[in-house]
Amino acid sequence: MAAEPPVLPGRDEARRWAEEELAKPEYRDAAPGWLDSVWADILDWLRSLDGGSGPDTTVAAPWIGVATAVLIGAAVVLARPRLNAKAKRAGDVFDVGTTVSAEAYRGRAAAAAAAGNWSAAAVDCFRALVRTAEDRTLFDARPGRTADEVAHELATPFPSEAGRLTEAARTFDGIRYGNESAGQADYAAVRELDIALQSLTPASAALPAERNEPAVPR
Repeated sequence: MAAEPPVLPGRDEARRWAEEELAKPEYRDAAPGWLDSVWADILDWLRSLDGGSGPDTTVAAPWIGVATAVLIGAAVVLARPRLNAKAKRAGDVFDVGTTVSAEAYRGRAAAAAAAGNWSAAAVDCFRALVRTAEDRTLFDARPGRTADEVAHELATPFPSEAGRLTEAARTFDGIRYGNESAGQADYAAVRELDIALQSLTPASAALPAERNEPAVPR
């Protein structure tokens, strides 16, 4: 007896499949890099629909095209809030709620360097640099400060190190937010800058609170 022809899904059915697939918890709660996993699952899902190019193909090519368009649209809608949120966070030096000391960051950096993990070493060394600036009250300790802001703000008390500060900030952002990797030279550059800043006297020794005080009449 001849097999019955396969039932092709309608547009609404294909859309429902796509929405159900992309609404899974792992997509909503995934860590950075989640979009790569989404697209990998999308491709697997499409291959399962296609079933190959042989006689056992269960879904016609036009319907796969419709499903693909629906998936792309759904992925864009779901991805935009995450991407916008990440763009707002990009450059933040410290993770939310972090209270690690400068010395602890330096210890972590040294351990990472000893293990050959130059990227982690450079990131933690830069964080040590920033934490030290906060401890010296060169700027206020506040959440959300970016690496670029650090370079700009520290260039005032340390004008001779402005170039190295900018380069260190770029290294930090490239590793932390640009999926770049660092080498031993990158870590060494950040470490040398950290050491140099500790030994330098700020160009203006006035504390932030003192700058806001009215001048005392002579």
